[in-house]
Amino acid sequence: MAAVFAPGGTLRASINLGNPVLAMLDPTTGKPVGVSVDLATELAKRLGVRLELVAVKSAGMSVENVNQNKADIGFFAIDQKRGQEIAFTKPYVLIEGFYLVRDASPIMTNDEVDRSGVTVAVGAGSAYDLFLTRELHHATLVRIPTSPAVVQSFLDQHLDVAAGVKQQLEHDAAKTGGLRILNQRFMVIRQAMGVPKARGDEAAAYLSKFVEDMKASGFVAASLARHRIAGAEVAGADD
Repeated sequence: MAAVFAPGGTLRASINLGNPVLAMLDPTTGKPVGVSVDLATELAKRLGVRLELVAVKSAGMSVENVNQNKADIGFFAIDQKRGQEIAFTKPYVLIEGFYLVRDASPIMTNDEVDRSGVTVAVGAGSAYDLFLTRELHHATLVRIPTSPAVVQSFLDQHLDVAAGVKQQLEHDAAKTGGLRILNQRFMVIRQAMGVPKARGDEAAAYLSKFVEDMKASGFVAASLARHRIAGAEVAGADD
């Protein structure tokens, strides 16, 4: 199986630093850390190969890495468009997508977002960008290059709404002030591992079993706790 996942003897794992639930840079070492890094490390260990982390700033770039054979595996939210080329496992972590507005905004509920004239900042190529592209029919999406830049761009460009991962929005709201998060999520983001479909059904099955083992053993929960990730939960068998 090592030859399928890492034909060059090194497992290249695409790591998205744009989602703090999954990965971030360690302030001391400057290296990527997080649950996705821990899973990649364990997979490489089981395969008996070296690990190379291919760190990028956005989910869209991470998908491109895998689709363009710049990485062997990746960590993504499950989405039907991405699934055309990538075989996904079941999710290992569930996180939530929320809307953020200014305190003075008249928008109070999710239903009020999808109206003509409303501008919504999203991270380009993110799971919530793909979802809202399908779901919003009247509001205008304004795509920002990376998810961590969404709130600042929302402020700088005087947009009406910022959409994103709850943890990132909470962090930015606390730092900036004068902002509030609407009290209902607009989606559940199902974070999974993925491998190119071109690697075959056997690779997809192996990766799926690996993720289920990591959830059942408590590995994923322990990783989230070790990295002090709040507000994310380990996905269940039926998620």
